[in-house]
Amino acid sequence: MVSHGETGLAAGRSRSAIATAARIVVKVGSSSLTSVAGGISVPALNSLVQVLAERRLAGTEVILVSSGAIAAGLLPLGLARRPKDLATQQAAASVGQGLLMAHYNHAFLGHGVTVSQVLLTAEDLTRRHQYVNAHRALERLLHLGVVPIVNENDTVATHEIRFGDNDRLAALVAHLVKADALVLLSDVDSLYDGPPSEGAQRIANVDSPEDLEGIVIGSAGKAGVGTGGMATKVQAALIAAETGIPALVTSTQNAAAALAGEDVGTWFGINGNKRPVRMLWLAHLADIRGRLVLDDGAIRAVSERHKSLLPAGIVSVSGDFEAGDAVEIADATGHVIAHGLVNYPCGDLPQMLGRSTKDLAKELGRQYEREVVHVDDLVLLNN
Repeated sequence: MVSHGETGLAAGRSRSAIATAARIVVKVGSSSLTSVAGGISVPALNSLVQVLAERRLAGTEVILVSSGAIAAGLLPLGLARRPKDLATQQAAASVGQGLLMAHYNHAFLGHGVTVSQVLLTAEDLTRRHQYVNAHRALERLLHLGVVPIVNENDTVATHEIRFGDNDRLAALVAHLVKADALVLLSDVDSLYDGPPSEGAQRIANVDSPEDLEGIVIGSAGKAGVGTGGMATKVQAALIAAETGIPALVTSTQNAAAALAGEDVGTWFGINGNKRPVRMLWLAHLADIRGRLVLDDGAIRAVSERHKSLLPAGIVSVSGDFEAGDAVEIADATGHVIAHGLVNYPCGDLPQMLGRSTKDLAKELGRQYEREVVHVDDLVLLNN
């Protein structure tokens, strides 16, 4: 077995390196495990567990990010379809999570593998104290030979702090544990350049976001029990790849072939370096509450010289936000170049526009001498 530190580089070059990766994160979607009519599909779950257990027993550290809690709770609650309101989703998740874990425990135990339940919220991966605790817990579980089964804590998550789908959660977990590869499994075998029913071609490799220009990517699948679809899988794969972790998107039926490094699915090669998970959240998951439009000089200062945003360079403000909220930063044409955490509420900013911090401090008080967005709370977008 190649050491954990070496495999990450190798895996970025070729999907075949998944076969020797020391640490992998595997995400499986609701549509692969459950259906509205029948709750959890035990044969499908057992088939996936066999693949993952064999890999774990061969020496690879495996983290499974599993959807399915809400879908598993539909049948016991007598619900015909996935609820749209958050409260009922939370109720279904509360019922379904225990059922899902019971099946996983039983299936993995049949192979002599111990599993654990890890429920995370967005705050757990964006606030340093919780982030450190989550990292420490997962590292210890892996060291003990356990397969952590991760899901979003739907029962307590709010609309404002949700991941929204487990694909992006899986990408952040892969970053959290410094995985060598991310494998995203669903009911679709690959990304295609159009509808497969119309003769579209499989896209085998994606080396950068530019490779996907002009391609229409689908949303949630026909099963109707999940929240994602191919669009969220592609986004998650790109998040991972831009932070130094290669990703593979394929079907659950292809799980064994994927983990063996065979030519299945769509491979997203590394196109960036690892960066703090807080910046990943700000770039991809933060609840954007407003917009700051900058003049050309401020755009250059932020994007080219990596400076903090000062009030002198802001042309206009829109939205309803408080200090500490996430806002988007755009140029005069409306092109969004960055996201940032703002230091002032929206009501304070109009009187500050175009003025120096020195003048503001003199007239309004020293508390107005701060940057509007500090460079440490600002992330440039790759668009």
